[in-house]
Amino acid sequence: MEDLNFESNSLLELYTHLNLTVNLIDATEGFSVFNLKDIGFKLPYQSTSYRPNFFSFLFIKDGSGHYTIDEYTFEVKPHSVYFTNPSNYRTFGWDKIEEIYLITFDETFLKKYISKEIFDYFPFLLTEKIKPKTVTDEFYEKAEHIYLQIHSEYMTNSSEKYKIIGHLLAVLFYRIKEYFWQDYDPIYEGNRSSQIVKSFKQLLEKHYRDLSSDQVETVFRVQDYANAQNLHPNYLSSVIKTKTGKPIATWIAEKTISEAKSLLKNSSISIKEITYKLGFSETAHFSNYFKKHTHTTPVQYRKELKVK
Repeated sequence: MEDLNFESNSLLELYTHLNLTVNLIDATEGFSVFNLKDIGFKLPYQSTSYRPNFFSFLFIKDGSGHYTIDEYTFEVKPHSVYFTNPSNYRTFGWDKIEEIYLITFDETFLKKYISKEIFDYFPFLLTEKIKPKTVTDEFYEKAEHIYLQIHSEYMTNSSEKYKIIGHLLAVLFYRIKEYFWQDYDPIYEGNRSSQIVKSFKQLLEKHYRDLSSDQVETVFRVQDYANAQNLHPNYLSSVIKTKTGKPIATWIAEKTISEAKSLLKNSSISIKEITYKLGFSETAHFSNYFKKHTHTTPVQYRKELKVK
């Protein structure tokens, strides 16, 4: 039976799952670009549901179809551009394909060939700008000139081709940023990314309340927080880091230490009990974790409280 909610780490995995042509995909660097007409879709085409762990840009010069994420469906028309990132489950469908260029890339590619601070330069990569936009002829011609250069380089055997592609892709990003997201600021953005951060913080608080009150026994991992919002963990981590300035692991560690200090103030609760309340399997593990983040042990911290 076909998996109706497929999680894909690469376009190669996705197209293999969908029984599509994959010989145009070079999976070595997490990047691909080609005209969808060369894939040989049997039209009209409708995909099954999937969740990607990669980014995509589609440039529709001549073609039509639709794209669905969550409960929203958008029509894709000629001279439109749309962008997707690692987030929720989605489907796509095509009715006509003449000239539609797809560019896909993963976070590793971006950080290797453009910049490790890629999301600082182009924070829009983390937005939920899911509605395809019909652009002016002038902008489309500028974008087309760049993506055709990228495609031309992709088809070569040059040992430097991905470095060149990285530079060209950055130029394309700057064009897109200027046209679509000139005033974009993730801190003040009132869209889904802000809601993701808000929901994460709320769940973090609730989870540690539940741990302290013995309603749950296992500490959440990043995967658990991502599952709670039906997101890919890499995407959740990127959103949290970009919008708050702190990695998700830091948020979890700070909350763990905060709860530990609160519990240590209650002398009637043993350190062994606190260990289990916070989801640690051994007192030594908890003690090492606490010392790593506070430079003192739970026993020393509790003694210092008594002195005060």
